[in-house]
Order: sequence, then C-alpha cells, then structure tokens
Amino acid sequence: MIWALILVPAAAGALSFLPLPERMPRMLLISAATLHLVLSLAAWYVPGELTAAGGWLAVDAAGLLFLTICSALFLAAALYALGYLSETKEPIRDYLEGFDFGNRPEGVFIGCLLLFLATMSAVALAHHLGLLWVAVEATTLASAPLIYYHRHHRSLSAAWKYLLICSVGIALALLGNFFLAVATTAAKGQHITLLIPVLMDHAAALQPTWLKAAFLLMLVGYGTKMGLAPMHTWLPDAHSEAPSLVSALLSGALLNCAFLAVLRMQAVLAAAGMGAFGRDLLVLFGLLSMAWAALLLIAQADYKRLLAYSSVEHMGVLAVGVGLGGVAGAGAMLHAVNHSLAKAALFLVAGNILAAYRTKDILSTWGVRHILPLSGMLWLAGILAVAGSPPFGLFTSELMILQGALADQRWAVAGGYLAALGVAFGALLWAALKMVYGTVPAGAPGNKPRGDTFFSVASPAFLTAAVLLLGFWVPDPLWRLVHKAAALWGGTL
Repeated sequence: MIWALILVPAAAGALSFLPLPERMPRMLLISAATLHLVLSLAAWYVPGELTAAGGWLAVDAAGLLFLTICSALFLAAALYALGYLSETKEPIRDYLEGFDFGNRPEGVFIGCLLLFLATMSAVALAHHLGLLWVAVEATTLASAPLIYYHRHHRSLSAAWKYLLICSVGIALALLGNFFLAVATTAAKGQHITLLIPVLMDHAAALQPTWLKAAFLLMLVGYGTKMGLAPMHTWLPDAHSEAPSLVSALLSGALLNCAFLAVLRMQAVLAAAGMGAFGRDLLVLFGLLSMAWAALLLIAQADYKRLLAYSSVEHMGVLAVGVGLGGVAGAGAMLHAVNHSLAKAALFLVAGNILAAYRTKDILSTWGVRHILPLSGMLWLAGILAVAGSPPFGLFTSELMILQGALADQRWAVAGGYLAALGVAFGALLWAALKMVYGTVPAGAPGNKPRGDTFFSVASPAFLTAAVLLLGFWVPDPLWRLVHKAAALWGGTL
C-alpha cells in the first residue's frame, strides 16, 4: 500500500507525458486522484504499522493526517481541473528542452500535477530524514513548471523566485542534516542512522550543541518552504501567478509538507529532552509570521496575494500552536486540517472570479454576487472561515491554541496572537465585503462570459461545507488521529 501511494500518481503522471488520445490525461488524473484518496483512507483502518523499504517509508499518525489532507485536496483540484482545462486555451510552455510533447501541453500540465502528488506523498511517508529532504526538494521541481503555466513574464519571475529561494532554504536544511549526522557520532559504540525511530530511541545520546544547530538550520530551511516570515518572500508571487488550482495545492498541501518536516525534527529534539528550545523558536517565528502577514494584508490590492499572505499568517498560527504544546499543539494539528480545506476552497473560487473579471484587483471586482452568485457566496463564506469566524472549524482550532497560551500563562504570546488575528480579520473581511457586495464596476462583464458551472463550484462548495461541519462536529476517527499526531511532539487534547 505504501508503494502504491507514491507509484500510482507517479506512473499516471509519466503516462500523461506520452502522446495519448484526447482527454486520456484527464481520465488518468481523476482515476489516480480517486485511487490515491481511497488508499489514503484505507490506511486509517489497517491494523498494525505499515512500513516499506527497511523502514525508510512508513505510515504514522502525523504522516497519515497530512497525507489524507493532500489526497483530498488533490481530488478536489482534479475535479476543478476538468472545467478549467476545458475552458482555458493558453498552452503550457514546453519547459523540458529536448523533449517533444507535440500539441499536447495539457498532458504536460497533468503529468506535472500527478508527479507533484507523488512527491508530496513521499514527504508524508518518509521516515528517514535524508529521504525526507529529497522528497521536499522533489516537490519544488515538480511544482515549479505549474507556476509557469500562463507563460507570462510575471509567471516566469514567480517560478524563478520560487526555485531560487526554496533552493537556498533546502540547502540550509541539507546542512542541518549534516549537523545532525555529526550529532550522532557522539554516541560511542552505538550505530545511529537518520531513521526517525532510531533517532527517537537514541535521542538522549545525541550531542546537544550539534542537535540544536541542526534544528535551527532545518527550521529556517524547511520554514522557507513552509512560508514562515521572513523567509516567505517566494510565496505571494507563486500563489498569485500560478493557476488557481495549483495555488490551492501549494497553499493547502505543499506548505503542510514543509511543516511536517519541521515537526519531524522537533519530535527528535523533544525526545532528547530539549523540546523547549525548539518550541521557543517556533513561537518566535510563528508570532513574527502572524504579525508580518497581518500588516501586509492591510495594504493588499490583489485578492490572490491577499490569500497568499493569509497563508503566511496561518503557518504562523501552526508554529505558535506547536511551540506552545499541550492543547495548543493538538489545536495546531486540527488547524492544519481546517486551514487546508478553507484556503484551497478560496483559491478555487478566486479562479472563478479571475476568469470572469480578467483582473486580480480587488477594487475592480466589486459586485461578485451579481456576476457569479454561487462563487460570491462561497468567497464570503471562505473568507469568514480563514478569518476565524464562528461557526467554522478554524474558530475552534484557533481557540484551542489561545486556550493553550492562557493555560501556560503566556500572556504576551496570547496578546500578540490575538492582535495579529484581529488585524487579519479586519483586512480580510473588508476585502470580501467590497468584492461581494460592492457596486458592479462599469467595465464588469455583464454578459457573464464564464458563469458558475458545476465543475467550478462543486469542489470549493464541498471543501467549504467540510470546514463548516468541522466547526460543529469533528468525527471520532479524526479526533483520534489528531491526538496521536499531536502526541509526537507533546500536544494533548
């Protein structure tokens, strides 16, 4: 099963690059996405531990949680892609020099999407820190061509910025792996590899100084890919210029992969009795990300960049939750689920708005409820969700994190946390109300060149409904999985 989770999308992606009959790549996309989700859900009910490749690949609670999020979002994006690919006429660039893909750019796009899913699955399943590093880097290589889909100079700039900044980050993470390897040499007479279970079992024998340095490098390195400030600078451009379904995956799934890499190292640090060192750094970077993003949200005139900076803010929320530990750590795991669903839904709706208005300017897209009634309703609901309004699930998870800060009497952390959330709430709600209820601009598309369709609203509607449901009721299997995942680094329900 473990190998299938990686090889099914990888094989389907490789087939998509071939000169197949028309619409065959779309069938591969939907079939692989559906099978991947079925396998991910089946892993919830498999008794015992699933491992492969000598323990280098394994399924644990944290990996399964993020794998399921990734798989569910990918299927939603794949369904949205059916309508998107039918209506877009702009081809993807043949970015692989020396390969002839003929007149089938759609197959290249779908192939990259499926390879993106395969690499993200590898991140969730990797139980060796070296393999984890390779998988995280592979997600960058698979997703960069997707950002350049529109072949605009801004897309090219965003793709290169994404590659360069994330490559610097991943280089720092590699250096962190080297430092960790040095830390293992302090254990005399013990053979310690970079397999996570082995590191956890022998954590007390690791050299503390090298271990702390390794964590700091990995936090900065993987934090760059995660979008923590001030290493987040690639994120607004990439999320803004990529196709909306790609932006949904970048924000809802890819950022979680980098977050999981940070958590793997935090678990090792906690097992070595130095968890407080990592938690303090996570709180620091988390509050900085929240404050930085909140201030930038105020000045945003581009609604896709608005969502991008909101992702930076919520990555900060996750870091603060894990840094506080306890109930806040469990809240962070639940928040990862809620944020992924809500933000993916918003990016998909943003694609509908962009297709109708042909602009990303907030002040030029007023009156969405008149032009796209269903999308307008979903946009407002999604903004209320990511802003942390009740009764959506993000309100519950953010409240759990606040509860953790207050329970530990971290008054300054709680104050900064609430202040950043308040500023972000105001900025997001102002933009949403202007866009949905504002007067239709004179140049707006009154004849609805692309109105709401089943494929354009089905996926975001389902994701938004899921976030709303999680605000009222969290299924017992999800509660148990969140609890097990949080327990790996000190979180409790």
